[in-house]
Amino acid sequence: MPQATVTARVDEKDKKEFDEFCSDVGLNTSTAINLYIKTVLREKRIPFDISQSGDPFYSQSNMAYVKKSVKELREGKGTVHELIEN
Repeated sequence: MPQATVTARVDEKDKKEFDEFCSDVGLNTSTAINLYIKTVLREKRIPFDISQSGDPFYSQSNMAYVKKSVKELREGKGTVHELIEN
């Protein structure tokens, strides 16, 4: 399979620490990034939680409510209405 190059800018200190981590677990940086990409493509999601501490939108209770609402919508239990703007 043809290969392509991915370029990303990262903090120099972070790159050094990442390279060291990869080496410690028997990988190189390229292999670790390829593992990440393959996992995203296989699972069709970012393979870890992304949250913003302190933002009430990302609280556990609100995220549970959002997930419940999405599930209900997918099951056809939602109500369509016009956007209400203040």
